[in-house]
Parts: sequence; C-alpha cells; structure tokens
Amino acid sequence: MLYQTLAITFLLFIGSFPQPNIKAEKPAIITSIDPISTIYNGLQSSTGVLPSKEVFTLAFQGWTKMKGDLKSKVLTVIDFSLPSTAKRMWIIDPEKGEILLNSVVSHGRNSGELMAISFSNQPESYKSSLGFYKTAETYSGKHGYSLRLDGLEKGFNDQARNRAIVIHGADYAREEFAKSVGRLGRSLGCPALPSELSDQAIDLIKEGSLLFIYGQDENYLNKSSLIQA
Repeated sequence: MLYQTLAITFLLFIGSFPQPNIKAEKPAIITSIDPISTIYNGLQSSTGVLPSKEVFTLAFQGWTKMKGDLKSKVLTVIDFSLPSTAKRMWIIDPEKGEILLNSVVSHGRNSGELMAISFSNQPESYKSSLGFYKTAETYSGKHGYSLRLDGLEKGFNDQARNRAIVIHGADYAREEFAKSVGRLGRSLGCPALPSELSDQAIDLIKEGSLLFIYGQDENYLNKSSLIQA
C-alpha cells in the first residue's frame, strides 16, 4: 500500500511540470522542376526580345524529340502569329540558353498582308507552311547564298523541297522596307530574311539543325505529333 501511494505521488509530481511543446514535423514539399521554364527564364538576348513562352514550349518539345537526329543542336523559331514588322525569328542555342540572332522574317504573299493568316503545303500556293523543318545544304541561286529546307511533317510542310521553300536574303525583308510600306515585302512562301543578315543566319543553322514555324492554325496545332508533350 505504501509503494502504491508513493508511485501515485511521484506521477502527480512529474505531471505538474510543463510539458515540452512537441510539434509534428511537416513532410518536406518536393516541387518538380520544369526544364522548359528553366531554359526559357534563362534565355539571354542582346535585343531583350524573346519568343512567347507558349511558342518556345512547342518548339522545345519538338526539339527534344528530334535532337538525337540532328547534326546541330541550334533551334530556330519563327512566330507567324506576330506581324511582319516584328522581330519574329529567333536562332537559339537551348543548351547554352542564348539567343544567337533575332530578326524580322517575311511570309508568303498569299498567307496575308501584315499578318500571316493562311498556310498551305501545296505547290504554287505561294503561302507559308507551318511546322518543323530540318535545315539542309546551302547553294547560290537567284537570291544569292541560300539554304534548302526539308519539311518533317507530312501534310503540313513535306512539299518544302519540291516547292523550293528555302531561306534566303531579300531587300524586301529589310526593316527599312517595312517602315516605308507598313509591312515587310512577301515571298513565294520562303522565310526570307534581311539581305544584310541572311548569310550570318544561314551559317548559324545550316546542315542539320531544327526550324519551327508557328502560326495560329487550329488544324496544325491539333494534329501535329511533334508539338505534343
């Protein structure tokens, strides 16, 4: 009986002391890292002009799928949802996070005036074609130093070589032309560049890099397998 009384007294004594406030540790929150956002947010441009994140994301998704088949890891992005007066072409090194060149670029004469609103893969349509291309060999033609393109998306741009869709320089694709007319001049479907920049651009992207031409076209956006995550 004495021992039982002493035990109860001891327990009451211990219980009179304030107890430590022990809080359950919260589980660590693990956040996933979005590689596209990381690269996009780190892009450096001397002009300060970047492609939209939406367009860059589509281009990067295609580049990720195709880069194993590419000779050059440079990625070129053209955004035909912008007016031709805007610098809507970017040559990007995704691995270094650098924009190597940013320029205006012309669209096809039958794709629209200031804005490119209609696209085609058909010969003699004189329209621009959307989607992913692989750059090929250079040559000297009526527009001087030029770069052939091979369309990679059947039904959207796979007629590019048959249509002679190439990258070349043109005086009508210069910003001075746009200032006097209100828009760039237009091509027969080629992404034409300012004559003073075309040689530099071609040397950056020739022989096996990826080119992505974006436009606000629901048919392409819904059916292209290369832009899906």
